[in-house]
Amino acid sequence: MLKCKEETMATATLTSKGQVTIPKNIRDALHLETGDTIEFVVQGKGKAVLRPVSKKAGEVFGKLYKAERQAISPEQMNEAIRERMLRNRK
Repeated sequence: MLKCKEETMATATLTSKGQVTIPKNIRDALHLETGDTIEFVVQGKGKAVLRPVSKKAGEVFGKLYKAERQAISPEQMNEAIRERMLRNRK
């Protein structure tokens, strides 16, 4: 479960088509980006939780492949991921 340093709250309005724009502070807190999938979990009377859906390896396999790109080591990949995670925390 995603943990935030402090509680984040916002409101949004439901359109006639049942659509809602997720407020920026909520998108930032959940690290949501365009194209991400979210799920709504109803937890009882009048309470629901919105959470990001983690992607499975099969869903993203091969999406980063480019024939002209030079391969990098797992260590370089881990460092790039670490840097991105640190940048997203700010």
